[in-house]
Amino acid sequence: MAQAAVSMDETALIRSAQQGDERAFEELVRLYDQNVLRLALNLLRSPEDANDIYQETFLRVYKNLQTFRFDCSFSTWLYRIATNLCLDALRKRRVRREEDTVVETSEGVLDRMDTLEEPRVEGNPQRHLLSSQLRQRIGKVLEDLTPRERTVFELRHYEGLRLRAIGDVLGTSEEAAKNCLFRATQKMRAALGDFT
Repeated sequence: MAQAAVSMDETALIRSAQQGDERAFEELVRLYDQNVLRLALNLLRSPEDANDIYQETFLRVYKNLQTFRFDCSFSTWLYRIATNLCLDALRKRRVRREEDTVVETSEGVLDRMDTLEEPRVEGNPQRHLLSSQLRQRIGKVLEDLTPRERTVFELRHYEGLRLRAIGDVLGTSEEAAKNCLFRATQKMRAALGDFT
């Protein structure tokens, strides 16, 4: 019953935004902004690129909201836009070979991802070390996945989307999304074997 109320509220917001109600559009952005930003950051691993994709996603939603016909859920439509923008950015990145997160410094090798604070493990040095090692290993595996495998993995495990919705986002079948997730999960399990 509560899910139906949320859907009705979202539908009303979308219809109002389609009629030019800026407050309704702002509310839609507020509902999904953190999810879109998290998706972009998880896929691109760059806060600057993620912010660019975040802005471009909502700009495209604003420009194309009139074309949304309720054939799928709004979140699927929104994630499809964000995911396509991320995949485009990843393709461009491969062409121009962006700078790696691991750099050589005068003190030795530094992984920039390690400089991000993780307050949940600060009080326990051993847990911090294990968390850092696990994060590095997961990051490496995610980098080695194909863009499609990484996208499917992120949408399933970080965004919590079902396989059918992932298939819709990627414009493919549920079975293809399932197979892609299986391959990505197998690669992740192989790489994390000694952590489990």
